[in-house]
Amino acid sequence: MGKGGMSHGAGEGKDGGEVENKAAWLLGINTLQIQPFKLPPLGPHDVRVGMKAVGICGSDVHYLKTLRCADFIVKEPMVIGHECAGIIEEVGSEVKALVPGDRVALEPGISCWRCDLCKEGRYNLCSDMKFFATPPVHGCLANQVVHPADLCFKLPDNVSLEEGAMCEPLSVGVHACRRANIGPETRVLVMGAGPIGLVTMLAARAFGAPKIVVVDVDGYRLSVAKELGADETVKVSTNSQDIPEEVAQIHDAMGTEIDITFDCAGFDKTMSTALRATRSGGRVCLIGMGHSEMTVPLTPSAVREVDVIGVFRYKNTWPLCLEFMSNGKIDVKPLITHRFGFSQREVEEAFETSAHGGTAIKVMFNL
Repeated sequence: MGKGGMSHGAGEGKDGGEVENKAAWLLGINTLQIQPFKLPPLGPHDVRVGMKAVGICGSDVHYLKTLRCADFIVKEPMVIGHECAGIIEEVGSEVKALVPGDRVALEPGISCWRCDLCKEGRYNLCSDMKFFATPPVHGCLANQVVHPADLCFKLPDNVSLEEGAMCEPLSVGVHACRRANIGPETRVLVMGAGPIGLVTMLAARAFGAPKIVVVDVDGYRLSVAKELGADETVKVSTNSQDIPEEVAQIHDAMGTEIDITFDCAGFDKTMSTALRATRSGGRVCLIGMGHSEMTVPLTPSAVREVDVIGVFRYKNTWPLCLEFMSNGKIDVKPLITHRFGFSQREVEEAFETSAHGGTAIKVMFNL
């Protein structure tokens, strides 16, 4: 398991007795239950972390509603959650860089470090990746987890535990900006103003993008994008027949050519719009996974040499995310719109809040 689950493991209570570790288990469609969660033995290079902040991701909601996300299918009970930060409670015998009491953000994926992709440094593509709350690996919405020390990053003093948990979604945007070579001369279009679209916008600005236009079907989310620093926003429909008119509106909003488009939704219409709106010789980065298969105008885009770049998770992003937060280049705090504790009732309410959408952007558990 992704260091999550078997054997025995727990902390000590105030009286020195053992406290049973609990976690939020996905037991079936729309069924979450807080139940005991036994930790594996602490390895020499592992740490035991008391979870303090855990965010809800869209993939968590997909698993709750359908027991699947893309090609990943939940076939047996699984602990949910992968966006997290906490406090070190115990360290393995060979751990030198962390001590109990350190506040850390956890990178949730454990790669094999043996395959060619891992050796090339592209460990996010490892086929043997063990990733929090990606079946059959257990997640982190628990009192405690055991995790490799080298995937736990110490938080700067001016970065909160909630911000530490936000390193995970922010990492997607940072990785996308690296893939797209965003810089001070890159004009950026972001399709989708959900959590990933918003963190991608924030990352693009931190990388130096001088002008960013954000597109969405939801007026409230566009208002949030504007408050967070989008230069312009464009509200669009879900009707593909509107693409030509909407591309013209997007071009008017940008006022010049679009160098890079990030599709943070991943639907036929958003990708078709992205390909048509991006300048000849530009790039489209596909981040969202709304559709597993799409019908899009690739041939006209190929004639204009518009490159399509895939983006999957992230690699080596936590230090930069923490630096951006610490130095003020990125402020993720406004994205955290709802907070819940760790009780059965609150876990259920939190997931319903996240699934409902509305004014909810990032729903956060405080444990």
